[in-house]
Amino acid sequence: MTTTPAHDATASASHSARADGVLEKTPLERYVPPAKPSLVGLSRAALADALAGIGVSAGQRRMRVQQIWNWLYVRGAEHFADMTSLSKELRGLLDRHFTLARPEVVAEQVSSDGTRKWLLRLPGEHAGERPHEVECVYIPETDRATLCISSQVGCTLNCRFCHTGTQRLVRNLTAGEIVGQVMVARDRLGDWPHRAAAPGPSEGARLVTNVVMMGMGEPLYNFEAVRDALLVVADGEGLAISKRKITLSTSGVVPMIARAGAEIGVMLAVSLHAVNDELRNELVPLNRKYPIAQLLEACRNYPGLTNARRITFEYVMLKGVNDSLKDAKALVKLLKGIPAKINLIPFNPWPGATYECSDWEQIEKFSEFIFNAGYSSPVRTPRGRDILAACGQLKSVTEKLSARERMTLRAMALTD
Repeated sequence: MTTTPAHDATASASHSARADGVLEKTPLERYVPPAKPSLVGLSRAALADALAGIGVSAGQRRMRVQQIWNWLYVRGAEHFADMTSLSKELRGLLDRHFTLARPEVVAEQVSSDGTRKWLLRLPGEHAGERPHEVECVYIPETDRATLCISSQVGCTLNCRFCHTGTQRLVRNLTAGEIVGQVMVARDRLGDWPHRAAAPGPSEGARLVTNVVMMGMGEPLYNFEAVRDALLVVADGEGLAISKRKITLSTSGVVPMIARAGAEIGVMLAVSLHAVNDELRNELVPLNRKYPIAQLLEACRNYPGLTNARRITFEYVMLKGVNDSLKDAKALVKLLKGIPAKINLIPFNPWPGATYECSDWEQIEKFSEFIFNAGYSSPVRTPRGRDILAACGQLKSVTEKLSARERMTLRAMALTD
């Protein structure tokens, strides 16, 4: 049988393994659509098909799609009854077959600096079983407000320094569940025309201006759903978040990187974390399948790459592991010729972690060397110390957020 790169990266890859550990986990469950599915996340074509399926005539579909699209993604409608430009008969027909449901918010934490974290509940495969939970995080800044969203329940990969990577891969999220995270954020922030924020602290709330796919999961192992979702998010007649303000982060699923550029066209971030294959094999085991040379070649060929559309390389700072000036020099040499920004990320310790965060003085020295070599490598000050929302630690638990953890999340979010 002939296989495509997408098939290799998503289907067959989940079964590959090595004697010293599985590189990619297999999903434990699949998504089972409810009897009344939500229209959230459907493309215009899929929405037209849904209308056709309930008997809306071909001559009416294009207009009705546009009306529903506007109500859903511009006005934030939560009920068909709100769509007053549709006939009462059509509203009733839609209500009998569909919903406008977003993921259920089961907990919200609001930091003193405006950072928010939502715990979202998603259905399991089997009725009556415990539902699944993912998190998304809203990070307001003076010049932007970034939403960090998830693509999987758990993660396909098992990066050694990442707490999410220690979890099981339960299942991929659907396009609707990914778009739904953006919808939830706008609902809770009152980020719709003529809509107030949900009950709770809202002073200083800002609009969602940027989206980073850096939450739970490896987006390129859920390519089709991520692609379809981000195209809805970027649609100029709907949620209208520019592709230049959307960043997809990958651990290096090489066969899918070109497709991501060609079919999605958003900004790219790469979890690099090491300057040689020996160390990256340990930190990011996927490197055994797609080593650094292959990864960087894919980055150099990323569609649309220019000095104005740089790739962000993420580099977690691990004490005594990858934080020497020798490593900094090797990193600069490695990325030569690639329009790039380097995000230095303080490591977030978690129970059972075998690594420590680099000393702050060492992080500053590393950053200074990178900066003097011509790369942007900002070191951010900590904010939001009172909730857990940090990169590599997204999970369904309520804990305190340390200064170092908040700094990490903030560094991850600032990708442009």
